[in-house]
Amino acid sequence: MEVLEYNNNREDLVISEYGRNIHKMVEYCMTVPEKEERNKIAKAIISVMGQLFPYLRDSDDWTHKLWDHLYIISDFKLDVDSPYPIPDRGELTESKPDRVPYPQKKIKHGHYGRGVEELIRKASEFEEGDEKNVLTILIANLMKKNFLIWNRNNVNDKVIKEQLRSMSNGKLILDESVQLISAKEVVGDKKPTHSKSKNKSKNNNHSKNKKYTKRRY
Repeated sequence: MEVLEYNNNREDLVISEYGRNIHKMVEYCMTVPEKEERNKIAKAIISVMGQLFPYLRDSDDWTHKLWDHLYIISDFKLDVDSPYPIPDRGELTESKPDRVPYPQKKIKHGHYGRGVEELIRKASEFEEGDEKNVLTILIANLMKKNFLIWNRNNVNDKVIKEQLRSMSNGKLILDESVQLISAKEVVGDKKPTHSKSKNKSKNNNHSKNKKYTKRRY
């Protein structure tokens, strides 16, 4: 009887993204005595690895990465002719990636988001005219939408216009007569409909009773 093999009894995968089969292929390749045959098998493994991660082809050195991964999986013990220099164990396993800088710029009104601030900055550079006026209204409507997502209560258009003027340092000003998008269009009319369905069911029951009464007599 064949004994089942469970993952908790197997060795840990070096690069789990490639799966158990790739690791077994590499293990088999290391057992092949002829180097010429190992070279053929290694190239076949590289081909399969590339098919598993086709997005790597978007980078210029994608084949170089695959060969590096092949050596890492083999614990740098695979003896094959690589088209690239054999990677150094210390550089690949001990070196840390560069720290990604996090934006430290503070947002004056967090509920509007950084994108709105960037739009206001770009729109402020426009020359006076219809294009700038239309863009200003669009930005004000977007500000009102973002505000209502953050706070469902209605917001006065005067508040949005004043904050737009403040955030643009007085370069984007809307007239009091300009009407922004209504809160109802943003939030939607979400009144409960159970009362309507309840009345509808009452009407249906009433009509059924009338029919039943007519049939009785």
